[in-house]
Amino acid sequence: MRTRGKDGSAWVFDPATRAGLRSFATVDRLLKEIAGDARKPGYVLLGSEAFLLELCRRGVIAGLVPEGFRDFCLHDLDLAQTSVFEALDLAQTPSLMAPFQVLFVRNVKTLYGRGSKKEEFAALTDYFNRPNPQALIVFMADHIALPQDLRRMDFQDKERADKLRETLGELCGMVELQQVADEDAVKWVLRSSEAGGVQMQDDAARELVDALGGDMLMLSSELDKLMLYATAMQAERGAATLSLVDVETMVASAKQRSLYELTDAISLKDAPRALTLLQGLLNASDGGEDAAIGHVFSLAKTYRQMLVLNEKQVKDQRAMWQVLWPGFRVAPFAADALIAQARRFRDRADLTRGLRWIAKADIELRSSPPDKKLVLERLVMRLSSKAGAHASELRAE
Repeated sequence: MRTRGKDGSAWVFDPATRAGLRSFATVDRLLKEIAGDARKPGYVLLGSEAFLLELCRRGVIAGLVPEGFRDFCLHDLDLAQTSVFEALDLAQTPSLMAPFQVLFVRNVKTLYGRGSKKEEFAALTDYFNRPNPQALIVFMADHIALPQDLRRMDFQDKERADKLRETLGELCGMVELQQVADEDAVKWVLRSSEAGGVQMQDDAARELVDALGGDMLMLSSELDKLMLYATAMQAERGAATLSLVDVETMVASAKQRSLYELTDAISLKDAPRALTLLQGLLNASDGGEDAAIGHVFSLAKTYRQMLVLNEKQVKDQRAMWQVLWPGFRVAPFAADALIAQARRFRDRADLTRGLRWIAKADIELRSSPPDKKLVLERLVMRLSSKAGAHASELRAE
């Protein structure tokens, strides 16, 4: 069955929709393990695949955190703002209001920055040698990308992953979340639609995956819209079905409101158009402004793609497919547009600065700000402002 979260987004928790799919196997192993007696006191979720990370998160919460106690025993911590020592102290201290605590710890990369961090790792070792049995710590190592084909893994990411396995991996269970293979994505689409009472043709599922470039967050969102459309058309057609023509028609409109249109406006420094497109994205999202984190993730991915294209001075699609590895590819319909956008950035510093702003917005959104829309609007204004518009802010950085 499809379970809709409080934020309006739909996620498939029924293991039958993922059974036998290699890309989802590690997720299912984790959720099975935490539900049994073999649960470890801590886990590291390694990989930048946001859909799988969120699937793990929601599965852990559903399995370990009673809904009525979530305000008392569910903690989202960021090591850029909270020290390891504070996080471990919180895990070690029993909650007076709940029988069990779950801590999600982000920005793990700060443990591997400048300095030896001997005290931090000593504290981690001490805790996991004598862990609180009524607490679970989940480290989110989403700064490392794991492609479906690990042979194509970025060298720097490989070094980071090896170092993490040698340190936190010795203390916690490692859950490696590789990007979802296209074949598994197609099967997931077919099974998910069937679970939702919609019969989808095989070529329609393939077209949906191809059109969205394997982006699982966008794929899930667009599948929900297609299923709503199929249900609305059921009386006229006699059954809830989705054909290739349906996907081509519906995804065409999705392309027009995609992040690529937004980054096009940003690269042209057209702030009014960028804000209009942002509003369209929010209106088109199932969760409205609550889908903000997904939009920021997609924006960060697009910026990283542009950084690679800019650095390699890519001028055509043929060169693009040589420098962008599987799992990090661009949706086919946006290839030429993204090349043009990347070439508009004359200075790579503009792209790296944009990534820093995107990262700051991501942290702010995960801190439950009073107005998520305002966070996104401020980010888009920064990214689309002409040179010199934020001179004082740049000097501060």
